[in-house]
Order: sequence, then structure tokens, then C-alpha cells
Amino acid sequence: RAQFIPFAMSEDRRLVEAGRVCLVNYGPLLGKLVVIVNVIDGKRVLVDGPSSVNGVARQIVPLARLSLTTIKVDIEDGARLTTLAKAYKEADVAKKWAESSWAKTIARKAAKAKLNDFDRFKLMVARKTRARVVNTQLKKMLKK
Repeated sequence: RAQFIPFAMSEDRRLVEAGRVCLVNYGPLLGKLVVIVNVIDGKRVLVDGPSSVNGVARQIVPLARLSLTTIKVDIEDGARLTTLAKAYKEADVAKKWAESSWAKTIARKAAKAKLNDFDRFKLMVARKTRARVVNTQLKKMLKK
């Protein structure tokens, strides 16, 4: 019989709380990681970059402009900049973010968007070549 584990105990639950690392999904800070420093109300939070790490100054941001990540920094509500920067480095947020599939997907899309016309052509030719090799090998395997 399966044991009941409440959803609140799940490690993957993304709560709006002090220390939660978020990705900004709209506005001038688009694509930047920020940390929630304090929850103002049900729709707004106080976030910080920290500015010494990624240049995002402390400011109020609507929750609609944030995407919560599973990464969390161990800080208290309203932590000072130095405390936040220290906790940010201790939690190794940059490394955890870079290893996440979410960050890899964003990087992949950015690299694809930077391709010029000739690069896109070379990619098309490479895909066709790979498909031809795979299909010939598959046909050989099916004949046997």
C-alpha cells in the first residue's frame, strides 16, 4: 500500500517566499534571475538581483512578470544586499541554473535565433544527410 505524502512536503513545490529564485519573463529585466526578498501582497513582491552579482537593483515586481524556479536561497524576509549576495553565492545559484533543463532550452533557442541564413542552410543540409544515413541503416536492418 502506498504511503500518503502531502503535497506541501514535496521538494519540487514552488512557493512564493523569501529566498525563491525567479526568472523575469516580461519587461526590461527579461531573462534575468532575481531573488524574492519580501512578499508585499498577493500580487507583488520585492526582488533583488542581487545587484552586485547580476546588476538587478532591489525593486517591486508583479508576480505575473516572474516565473518561479525550484532554486531557493536561504535568507530571511527583507535581507540586506550583502546577506543576500553571500547566500546567493553559497547556494551556487548560477551553477544550478546553468545545469537546469530550463536554462539549456533558453540557451538553445537563443543560439538558434542567432543563426544567419547560411548557417540555417548548413543546418538543413546536415539534417538531410543525417536522415539519409539513418534511413539507409534502418532499411538494411529491416532486410535482415
